Amino acid sequence: MTSKLEQLRAMTTVVSDTGDMEAIRAFKPTDATTNPSLILKAAEMPAYARLVDEAIVWGRKRGASVGEVTDRIAINFGSELTKIVPGRVSTEVDADLSFDTEGMVAKAKSLIAAYKERGVGHEHILIKLASTWEGVQAARRLQAEGIDCNMTLAFSLAQAIAAGDAKAFLLSPFVGRIFDWHVKAGGGPYTPETDPGVHSVRTIYAYYKTYGVKTVVMGASFRNTGEIEALAGCDRLTISPQLLEALSKDEGQMATEKLSDGIRLFAHDLNTLRTMVQHRLAEAA
Repeated sequence: MTSKLEQLRAMTTVVSDTGDMEAIRAFKPTDATTNPSLILKAAEMPAYARLVDEAIVWGRKRGASVGEVTDRIAINFGSELTKIVPGRVSTEVDADLSFDTEGMVAKAKSLIAAYKERGVGHEHILIKLASTWEGVQAARRLQAEGIDCNMTLAFSLAQAIAAGDAKAFLLSPFVGRIFDWHVKAGGGPYTPETDPGVHSVRTIYAYYKTYGVKTVVMGASFRNTGEIEALAGCDRLTISPQLLEALSKDEGQMATEKLSDGIRLFAHDLNTLRTMVQHRLAEAA
């Protein structure tokens, strides 16, 4: 019996939204995305203490700033992730640079240089930039220099159009956070088909495909498996380990049972038809 996760893989590139390497090994996604919150969570896990400790020792020896050390922690995690996933690893530029184009460009280049020192080429990395006006301008410049960007924190078609115009490699519309906002504003209850976050991604995807925009659409920030299933077929979906596990355990019992029922019914009716035809042929002989 095929799980929903395996069915999803047949339609969409599955990306793991975590810094937990054991979870990534377990679910074997194509790509991995990280952000400061995910790195912080992973950094507090005993299994990855060595990655934090290495950065602290390095920082003390060099008299490095706190920012340089946190960058090194992110690179430590990212470098390890590139050894596990066959595709791309997304590493985020500091959130407090989100309205500073020059700062984002400089930080992106320093991250790429740090990866290069580890033997990780830029073709394995996506630089995550907030989808602000300044972030879009940074992406335009970085893409022109061959540094692929993941435009994160996207919540609207306007942001998507701007990212596409900048030739950003990838856009991450945040399904769950759009859903959260509408629920807080008194909306709902929603089904996966009426979910405003799902609707937003579908609108962006349709726009890109209609107008030939090359930017990859990667739904992100999911709250439940229903949202994920509703977006099956999107270019990429980045999913937390918890929801990946839920999908892997859901073997679609209803679909399997109804498939079996349908086959038995059709087989029965086909045999009845064959019997009728056999009698008619005998009568006509």
